[in-house]
Amino acid sequence: MSDSSTTQCVLFPDLFGKPLVARFDQLHGSSDGGAILLKAADRRLGLTERLSACLRDERDPAKITHEIHGLFSQRLFSIACGYADANDAARLADDPIHKLLLGRDPIEGDPLASQPTLSRFENAAGRKALYRMGEALLDAVIERHRKRLGRKIRRITVDLDPTDDPTHGAQQLSFFNSHYDTHCYLPVLGFLTFNQEAEEYLCAAVLRPGNASAKMGALGLLTRILDRLQCTFPKARILVRLDGGYACPEIFEFLDEVGVHYVVAMAKNSVLKAYAAKLMHQARRLSKKNDRTEKLYSECSYAARKWDRQRRVIFKAEVVVHPGRDPKDNPRFVVTNLKGDPQRIYEKVYCARGEIENRIKELHNGLDLGRTSCTRFWANQLRVLLTAAAYVLMQELRLKAAHTSHARAQVSTLREHLLKLGAWVEVSVRRIVLHLPASFPFLEDWQRLALALGAAAG
Repeated sequence: MSDSSTTQCVLFPDLFGKPLVARFDQLHGSSDGGAILLKAADRRLGLTERLSACLRDERDPAKITHEIHGLFSQRLFSIACGYADANDAARLADDPIHKLLLGRDPIEGDPLASQPTLSRFENAAGRKALYRMGEALLDAVIERHRKRLGRKIRRITVDLDPTDDPTHGAQQLSFFNSHYDTHCYLPVLGFLTFNQEAEEYLCAAVLRPGNASAKMGALGLLTRILDRLQCTFPKARILVRLDGGYACPEIFEFLDEVGVHYVVAMAKNSVLKAYAAKLMHQARRLSKKNDRTEKLYSECSYAARKWDRQRRVIFKAEVVVHPGRDPKDNPRFVVTNLKGDPQRIYEKVYCARGEIENRIKELHNGLDLGRTSCTRFWANQLRVLLTAAAYVLMQELRLKAAHTSHARAQVSTLREHLLKLGAWVEVSVRRIVLHLPASFPFLEDWQRLALALGAAAG
């Protein structure tokens, strides 16, 4: 405990049968004892090495105390452990586990970088370096799953989805967005799903101005993702799922050109509503007869004025009934080049992209994706990439937790159950020992996860 702390101990004189004293004097203790799992996951992915290598260190070599790789790793591991702000560095500078994560002696090693040093590091990143980092993140995720699944990969689903990142202050390129009714950024996130697996793996995170259209940057991001996927998995069937904001001529032409399948939502217009009118009439009649929500499916060939060709459009004619309310028409339209039954394509293929919302909620609520409080836009892009990389590590933990009670646990649950573990660190000439609680309730899961990440049974 720092000498500047206001409270070194507290006393509860009458809480129990005897006076209780709580002393903050465990010099070699940490509340993040389980975080060594992050180091093990990073060793498998090579994530910090890949991403930090994209940053050039232009500082005077004679005055450098903390290398770029160390600064990057410090921020990434801190975010994964729940310390989203660089301000937390002051409290973690001498934490033995966090020093251990950076390869330093947990007791005698130098303190970690301070908040000013980390802030200078964040603000030094330039646009080109950040672009290279985005490529490195994508490559790391693809390479991980190539090694994991190899020839077993038959189908890959690509999802892009924007999200809002409310801003508070004078951040560059923060604008008022009427849809979200706030000043914000609009980052776009990319996910990959392999075969029929339940997990969607984050592979891209790009920060955008608050007034960006949904399609801004989408073509470049899709080009980058699909190029690497087709080179790495030439025999895999690739499906792209997008919401209505991406339904523009250049996106459709690109997807047709590169030869992938797609399902893309499209906003209703007078022509599409006319195609669906007859089916909507049938749905209203059924809904009135049965007094419940009814939906019917059909399809048509359609070409907007700026499209280069006609495309298949599946439409859902739905009438929604809620008790005490008037029935409400809810027609929906999806553009696709898939063959098959319209209802199956809409419900089983397109609607499955709703699971992406859960991944985005994890990024916001579990890792504070929206903590973009730097003034410079590019510094905030670095924070987004750091958060994305931390999430990739947490997804690796979840992947390795298969067949345990944490196989589908949220990021916040993984952290609270497996990383936030009180530890006392002991260092000898021969080894480092972490003394962890014998009464740890998730001991079996933690041990199984550690073994899956390369630990040896002692």
